[in-house]
Amino acid sequence: MERLNKSDANYRALTPITFLKRAAMCYADRTSVIYGEARFTWRDTYQRCRRLASSLNSLGVAKNDVVSVLAPNIPALYEMHFAVPMAGGVLNTINTMLNANTIKTILSHSEAKILFVDYEYMTLACNALRLLKGEDKQSVLPSIILINEIGCPMKKNNKQGELKYEQLLMTSNPDLVSESSLPLVDVDLPSANLKQRYNLKEYEQLIEMGDPNFESVKLEDEWDSIALNYTSGTTAAPKGVVYSHRGAYLSTLSMLLGWEMGSEPVYLWSLPMFHCNGWTFTWGVAARGGTNVCIRRPTAYDIYRSIALHGVTHMCCAPVVFNIIREAKPQERVQIRSQVQILTGGAPPPAALLQEMKGLGFHVVHAYGLTEATGPALVCEWQTKWDPLPQEEQARLKARQGVSVLSMEDIDVKDTKTNQSVTHDGITKGEIVIRGSGIMKGYLNNDEANSKALKDGWFHTGDIGVIHSDGYIEIKDRLKDVIISGGENISSVEVETVIFRHPKVLDVAVVAMPHPRWGESPCAFVVKKPKNDKLMEQEILAHCRSNLPHYMMPRKVVFVGELPKTATGKPQKDLLRATAKKFCASTLNNKHQKEQTVTLSRL
Repeated sequence: MERLNKSDANYRALTPITFLKRAAMCYADRTSVIYGEARFTWRDTYQRCRRLASSLNSLGVAKNDVVSVLAPNIPALYEMHFAVPMAGGVLNTINTMLNANTIKTILSHSEAKILFVDYEYMTLACNALRLLKGEDKQSVLPSIILINEIGCPMKKNNKQGELKYEQLLMTSNPDLVSESSLPLVDVDLPSANLKQRYNLKEYEQLIEMGDPNFESVKLEDEWDSIALNYTSGTTAAPKGVVYSHRGAYLSTLSMLLGWEMGSEPVYLWSLPMFHCNGWTFTWGVAARGGTNVCIRRPTAYDIYRSIALHGVTHMCCAPVVFNIIREAKPQERVQIRSQVQILTGGAPPPAALLQEMKGLGFHVVHAYGLTEATGPALVCEWQTKWDPLPQEEQARLKARQGVSVLSMEDIDVKDTKTNQSVTHDGITKGEIVIRGSGIMKGYLNNDEANSKALKDGWFHTGDIGVIHSDGYIEIKDRLKDVIISGGENISSVEVETVIFRHPKVLDVAVVAMPHPRWGESPCAFVVKKPKNDKLMEQEILAHCRSNLPHYMMPRKVVFVGELPKTATGKPQKDLLRATAKKFCASTLNNKHQKEQTVTLSRL
């Protein structure tokens, strides 16, 4: 046995970029990407990625160099998931909902060498660069590459790699005409020189310039970094989460097997690719020879239209997208002839919502994950023995977060004080901990955070959950979201689940507010369904009184137009807590209090 050694024939570093070459060989003429009127085959996509990798290489991108991109779900962003690591770089997809200051922080922390920017976000990117240079005059700004809308090619008489300002205005967002949107390279460029030629490269030019026969930079170690993703930063500054080629490869296969995605799926990009690299389905759709249907935004019109036109079979989304689907106008809807598979994460969807989605033609599978776990770490795998159960009971089972995906070796729920495993009774709570190949390499340049998150052989999620007798895990709350009232721990998720069952409620989030006697008490922020203006606080409280123990009752209900959420659908409870701190339970008169509407900013 000892004489059997590794060789190039029997040992290759694991990386998801190999899925693309295979797709080009096995499914060459099959449609790989659909975006509006644009169509590509897997042969096209492979060649475009090789060309782009070649151009990135010629621009000096080398091992561990970060290439950032600020763009919605468009073909260019999909292609970069392969092209950047093929060139040896590390892909950093930036949340398009962030403000300029946060983007500045990401660019500075990641030391991005190149920044690709979709035309719609050029103003935002330039403002971030302005802040970056203002913070450190000696800082080296990343090179900017513009991504124009497909169908807006550059004029042939232009030199490759150059773009006239007038053309930029013609082919990009009209907001770029403002001086504040400049500069593109020199953020202090005076307005008198606006008409001069800039050395601004454009995405399709890089494709044209590149070598179609470029061979990927050889991956020597599968532990090398493939992607850098920043946490949503709902409670603190975003942290840079680094994925390895190995972790991305195994997580991709794990998701395909766990979701039972067959060959030739038609996948709708309703989940942002910037969120955990689209939960690895950026690479996974290539592995199955599927078709990527790209949409810039998950509107009801685009979702239903894509399902009707392209026969969508799979999609992922946060529960916030369910509301978009449920509240679609009659003219936006289409009859769904074949059930669409949805994998959802983010906030736990109440059982009532899952039941409603099934009636609309969507089969929902619930997953639980974190950026640090390369997306989903738990999936609620369905068991055939549950088929005969009543619909309400089935929906309750589906709302659980489930069992570990195959890339995870083990998962447990530990008592936060003793660090011992809790009883599998579905009642005893503890912190969810995970270990396996899908866990991140670590946080970039953050030793303190790494030591806290990766300790005792586990990744500590910071989420509170229980384990049922069948081994399925159910999340109950974030550690920081538990409401401690008179020594009793109240799960905000459990209160939210009850309120969501009210037929007039569209969305809800529950946080702690001050109580002069008990320390904290629940405060519910509620979004009404349309045409339910008469819904009052007393009706919600009466509903809670019938379904919750007295100590878990909200002491205040605040009606809002919408909940502030991250791009991944998580309620920004830090903002809600800040609002709730202004209230005090002793000052409330629930019997006579008038309805109160509070407007909250959406970040």
